[in-house]
Amino acid sequence: MSTTMETMSVAAARRAALAAQGFADPRPVTEPTRRHLKRALSRLQLIQLDSVNVAVRAHYAPLFARLGSYDPALIDEAAWTHSSRKPRLLVETWAHEASLIPVEDWPLLQSGAKRPGWWRNYQALADRSPSLVDDVLAVVKELGPIGAGGIERELEGESARRPGSWWERSEVKKICELLFGLGQLTTGTRRGFERLYDLTERVVPAEVLARRVSPEQGARELISRAATALGVATEPDLRDYYRLGPETSRQAVAELGEDGVLEEVEVRGWRGPAYRLVGARMPRKVTGRALLCPFDPLIWERARTERLFGFRYRIEIYVPEPKRVYGYYVFPFLLDGELVARVDLKADREAGVLRVQGAFAEPGAEVPRVAAELAGELRLMASWLGLDGFVVGERGDLAPALSRA
Repeated sequence: MSTTMETMSVAAARRAALAAQGFADPRPVTEPTRRHLKRALSRLQLIQLDSVNVAVRAHYAPLFARLGSYDPALIDEAAWTHSSRKPRLLVETWAHEASLIPVEDWPLLQSGAKRPGWWRNYQALADRSPSLVDDVLAVVKELGPIGAGGIERELEGESARRPGSWWERSEVKKICELLFGLGQLTTGTRRGFERLYDLTERVVPAEVLARRVSPEQGARELISRAATALGVATEPDLRDYYRLGPETSRQAVAELGEDGVLEEVEVRGWRGPAYRLVGARMPRKVTGRALLCPFDPLIWERARTERLFGFRYRIEIYVPEPKRVYGYYVFPFLLDGELVARVDLKADREAGVLRVQGAFAEPGAEVPRVAAELAGELRLMASWLGLDGFVVGERGDLAPALSRA
């Protein structure tokens, strides 16, 4: 590391983070294309998946925040279809959580750098029932892409022909999750949001599968990608992006510093050192607006969000309704580099409207301007979702001004 450490303000670190995440770039003036998707992916590095569909699926929202209205088929085609004309760009695996990653990054996530996830608890079942593992793989090989339910039905048929070979349905699903976690299976395609499993060798190109990466090299490359996505970050921030172990992450950060890839910086008010890629973009100003879903990589690490923006954010999906402060599925609102408001959103497709079930301004926010800008972004989101407009409820101090706007 350099012996002369730069000191920066939180505001400068915030702008660097926003630039790294693509918020210092203007939105496309024409309809976004695969080229725009690739550019966004070069910044984000991964897109988290989540099953909640109150407003919009989590993997679609980060691209809307950065590109504006775009065709979600861009992601669908990049992740779940393949042709000679449009090769697959993305593949599913465990990264931050279940995520879409660039196909070429597959060896890094399978290198051993990353700790096994919760699915490792199913290894004991696989050890007890190796024939179940073989049966699941055989069904996927013959019939994939296929969902866990389809695999279960096939094995039920087998059990009828082979007495004593019955497996509990829950066990089949656990084996599917284990094989997905181990990288032997991945998602061939999706039906709705149902994962249809396929053999990894039929999804990931042979030349990518053939690439061998040591755990140490995998960790360095993953930390470097995390630094690209985060701009300025502490070691725990970098570690969290791909959920690496502490010792693995610290070693990778140290090695990248020695190699001149990362430089250590001090951010006023932060405990301990921070790091950035040498030559990282440090804009003097960030403008524009965006609605951020709870799983947007800019804000998914809540402690970092509070350090960068002074914005305390918790997802309240699992909080009993009477105890929720802001609502079930709350989108923070980014305006000119600051988080200035939050809205609890629900897409009411039956009524054809985007419902703002609660709208709350942050302390010190310029309410009339925030309401006007937020109204514009909500109109854009409603149109993007194929809805006629948005309707504001009564909850929250920003609701009256937003209704007027």
